[in-house]
Amino acid sequence: MIEIEDVSKQFDRILALDGGSAQIEENCIFGLVGTNGAGKSTLLRIISGVLHPDHGQVRIDGYPVWENPRAKGRLCFLADTAYFFANATPRSMGEYYRVLYPGFDPGRYEELLERFELDPKRKLSTFSKGMKKQLQILLGISAGTKYLLCDETFDGLDPVVRQGVKSLLAAEIMGREFTPVLASHSLRELEDICD
Repeated sequence: MIEIEDVSKQFDRILALDGGSAQIEENCIFGLVGTNGAGKSTLLRIISGVLHPDHGQVRIDGYPVWENPRAKGRLCFLADTAYFFANATPRSMGEYYRVLYPGFDPGRYEELLERFELDPKRKLSTFSKGMKKQLQILLGISAGTKYLLCDETFDGLDPVVRQGVKSLLAAEIMGREFTPVLASHSLRELEDICD
């Protein structure tokens, strides 16, 4: 379970979060909706341990997340803008994730690349925004972590791929301990998938 207790964060004079609290139950899809993009993105970064809150605390499975490898090892965070190394390919990014995440499943990753028709040898610099987003999601799922934090998960995906990703997330929950946290500015994106 992810426990968020009275979390606040301010950047100079901008209050991004003001006393947010929530409990994210295991094995469900949790939707985080917000028109304040800075707020939801900030909250995801605090949950992932990238940012430290000014006030409050986040615990993952009972462990405080800030500077705690035991808690951080249970999650994978996918930012709203996918970052890949220069000259990277899907295969080389898979090799990188394999080093970062001990539970990374290379066989599953290759299967997903084939299912979503992404060429493992093609340079990512030639991918569209939607293809990069797809790849980022496939890497996150293949990481094998218990929690997957996604900022603007469906941004840039065409309707067919969007439905495929939603089906994939639901299937992952049925097959293992897995809890995706999906942040979006659009309630419509989340209402048919979230618990």
